This record gives sequence, C-alpha cells and structure tokens, in this order.
Amino acid sequence: MKKHYLVVIGGCTGVGKTGLAVQLARHWQTAVISADSRQIYRELRIGVARPSPETLATVPHHQIADHSIEAPYDVAHYEKEVLVLLDRLFQSNPVVILVGGTGFYLRAILEGLDPLPANDPAILAQIQSTLEKEGLAALQEEVLKRDPTVAGQMDLQNARRVVRALCVMRQTGQPISELWKGKAVDRDFVAIPLLLDLPREDLYHRIDQRVDAMMQEGLLDEVRSLLPYRGLPALETVGYQELFDHLEGKTGLVEAVELVKTHTRQYAKRQVTWFKKYFPAERFSPEDVKAILNYITDQMETYEREHLAS
Repeated sequence: MKKHYLVVIGGCTGVGKTGLAVQLARHWQTAVISADSRQIYRELRIGVARPSPETLATVPHHQIADHSIEAPYDVAHYEKEVLVLLDRLFQSNPVVILVGGTGFYLRAILEGLDPLPANDPAILAQIQSTLEKEGLAALQEEVLKRDPTVAGQMDLQNARRVVRALCVMRQTGQPISELWKGKAVDRDFVAIPLLLDLPREDLYHRIDQRVDAMMQEGLLDEVRSLLPYRGLPALETVGYQELFDHLEGKTGLVEAVELVKTHTRQYAKRQVTWFKKYFPAERFSPEDVKAILNYITDQMETYEREHLAS
C-alpha cells in the first residue's frame, strides 16, 4: 500500500511558493524538487529567482541548476529524472515537496505524459517559415486561437515550445492541452496538491518589487553575460528578452525594466487562470503556514485511516 506523500505546491510566479516549500521541507526534514522550466538551467540565476545559496545549503533542492542552456531539455526529460529521483528520496523520507509554476511539469509528475507525435517535416517547415516572416506573435496568436487554455501551461515567449505545440495541433487537429490530458497514470505515492493564491493587487506589487530586487542584485550583468547565447530556446523568456533588447540599443533601461514587470504580470495572470481551472487543489494564502501544515497532516491521516488501517 502507498505510504509516500508528495506535497505539490502550485501557483503563479511571485506568489511565494519557494518560501513555503522551504518551511515545509524543514518541518518534515525532507527535500524540495523544483518544477520550474527555467530554474533547471545552471546559467540562469537572478532572472529565474533561484533560491539563495544559504537556502540551498540548508534544505536539499533538486532540479535546480542541473542542466546547461546549451543542451536540449524538455518535459519528457523532466518526468523521467524526477520519477527516478522520487524513488530514491522516498527510501529515506515518506514526504517530499514538489514546487513550481510550470503547469506541464507538475502534470507530468502527477498524471504522466501522453506520447505526442513526432513533428511532420512539411508542417514544421511551414511554421518555421511563418516565424521568420511574421515573427513569434503570429504563432502565439494561432496557438491561443486553437487552444486558449495553453497560456498558463507553457511559456509563450519560448519560440521552440510554441513551434512544437503548434506543429502537434496542426497535425492532430486537437488542442494540445487535450493531448496532454489522457488517462492519468497510477503513481506510487499519494499527491497532496496545494494552490497558493493572493489578491491580484498584492501579487502585482510583489512582482514589481521582485523585479526591482533582481535589478539591484545584478540581473543586467547576468543578461549581458548571456548575450552570445541569445538565440537559445532557454533564453526566449521573460526577464531576459527585454534586457537583451536594451543591451542591443532597442530600448532604454527604464523602459526595459517596465516591460519585464508588465510581461511578468501578464504571465502570472495566465498562470492564475490555468491553475484555477486545471489544477484541482485546496487554495491557501502563502502566509497561512499553520493552516497549510494542518491541512497536509489531515490529508495524510485521512488517507492512512481509509486505506492503511487493518
């Protein structure tokens, strides 16, 4: 019988997921696994809000800074690595924390991945031609028209992911989110999902403050060091593209920082919509740690009472 618990913390960018995950990990003396498609890269630190060195030194974290931006990486790699990791972690602790805002990473662990068709070369060539002639915005528009729900599941600034999603949808005629659903696999752990939520005004204020803090910490220098790699898919993301444009003389610094804030708020809004629709979980304020601990404990006790008592 299952007696391994995966506490899953979902929520949009800037809502306070990392802070809560660290508190829960300390409470259960366990590890944290990141479900963030950007924190996986070792070259990205400030712009992806990687936990501080002090936090990483005191609480074991996994799937953070494990891969290079120069190596291809996708959700299939992530699922495979995390399932192996969970098998190992559960040998020494019945509780593990999974935290992140990348919806399709969370779903891959909770429900499993459906095999998607390989790209049709002819369709892929058509999409890449559109990208070159009309830009990413044209592809984003078609993706959202075919599947509005995808906005909260993937980074629409990442051209590689947009191209892949659109290629699959043109080939199959189905929304990509429907293909992701499939039949949930049976995992060897009990998932306890939590959704962190804040009033929109508070969330946007936190996002703006965080962007300012990133700039003070040296985000511009981090982005400058990555200019030679600008064309890589991992860098087609909020917080980097805007500052690349500034460094290339296309925008002033003040305008670029404001664009980072605006685009981050827009991304957070899409995430909030997706999580509320497609991530069934008890909702909490990130500050309500006591209620969260009580809820998790109650879920564990209820499961053991209903499934393990004999």
